[in-house]
Amino acid sequence: MSFSIVIATKDRAEFLARALESLGAQVGPPPLEVIVVDNGSSDGTPAVVRTARERSPFEVRGIFVAQPNRSAARNAGIEAARSDFVLFVDDDVWLPPAFLAAHAAAQRAGEATAVSGPILNVSGYDAQPVPSLANYSGAFFCTCNVSVPRTALLAVAGFDETFNLYGWEDTELGLRLRRHGVRRAFAWKAYLWHIKPPRIETLESVLEKTVERAQMAARFLRKDSSLRTKLATGAYGLNLARSALLAPAWSLPKYRRLATGDGVPAPLRTLARAQFLDGSYTAALRRALAESPP
Repeated sequence: MSFSIVIATKDRAEFLARALESLGAQVGPPPLEVIVVDNGSSDGTPAVVRTARERSPFEVRGIFVAQPNRSAARNAGIEAARSDFVLFVDDDVWLPPAFLAAHAAAQRAGEATAVSGPILNVSGYDAQPVPSLANYSGAFFCTCNVSVPRTALLAVAGFDETFNLYGWEDTELGLRLRRHGVRRAFAWKAYLWHIKPPRIETLESVLEKTVERAQMAARFLRKDSSLRTKLATGAYGLNLARSALLAPAWSLPKYRRLATGDGVPAPLRTLARAQFLDGSYTAALRRALAESPP
């Protein structure tokens, strides 16, 4: 049993270096290789890959995909992989020493299985809480932390590269894997820390991803209009009505001001931020669904 760890990255050399560092500290890992897919970086990402290649106890390979497209980048990683299993992680993660061993143990327990584990969002590398029940996820396939047989990925033709903005490309692939007969397993010991510093996760940056996610949700729905997809994307009547009631269009500027106000109490800022992003998502989703298919 061998693993190809695929990391798609763009202009995040500092994060990538730390993720590769944590991979190098794994205890009792299965045979592995690491494939870093540089998705059009203009920073020091190539140097980080070269350093990792020189220092790592396993093979590190770099691939360059110029056009920014997460689906295309990960497909290139799948194509280049030489192992039995492909394990996807993001570039902004820190992996506990037993992470790879936990994925391997879970994969030995079943056939054609998508194995995921807890993803603990933290503000920095020093914050390393242990998983709790709150960290359970029912997601079938999330590329921040999931392993799957390479043969299964090839059988369903990998990621749909028309999902060229942020969001839903992994969920859509998971739907096809499920229909292909791939089962899901959740391995509590295969957890990782997802680093989300406040200086990076600004309201503007999250808003940009939120709008893109809504646009990709519409694309997902045009491809598959099943109830499962409607529930996953929030494109069903009860949810849209809830959002229209709690975060109507006229309220969004007010929520935004509260979310960014220096004198606003932290709990109110947090609530206002959540309402602003929720309303922005559903508004963008409605617009995207009203447009003609591309």
